[in-house]
Amino acid sequence: VSIGNICRSPIAEAVFRKLVTDEKVEHKWMTDSAAISDWNVGRSPDPRALSCLRNRGVETAHKARQVAKDDFQTFDYILCMDESNLRDLRRKSNQVKDCKAKIELLGTYDPQKQLIIEDPYYGSEKDFETVYEQCLRCCKAFLEKSH
Repeated sequence: VSIGNICRSPIAEAVFRKLVTDEKVEHKWMTDSAAISDWNVGRSPDPRALSCLRNRGVETAHKARQVAKDDFQTFDYILCMDESNLRDLRRKSNQVKDCKAKIELLGTYDPQKQLIIEDPYYGSEKDFETVYEQCLRCCKAFLEKSH
């Protein structure tokens, strides 16, 4: 989960979906990404995010959406990108009965201990590459832990 759901979280979603498909465990996972805000609802990911994924043979057809109450009851994990997302998600989860989702920073799984995945929106192509690399490391480690 990220602020606008057009940069970091769609990259993480696409990376994780490819990992579980490559591992032949996609039937065990329901993968999605969403935003804290409603700014970009219905929009495709940022073109720089799309080209970063395409360059690595990773597909996505994601359209931005906002986190909904039932996400907290449907998903086992809600992984987010930074502290402000974490705060907002915890606040939202407190308003939900039967919240079963474990809310964590995706970066807690990073073997290189980069806890925060910074928003690349105002950055360069290189910042999107960094986000991709972080998401890949974290998603791999998360998948190994949760098998």
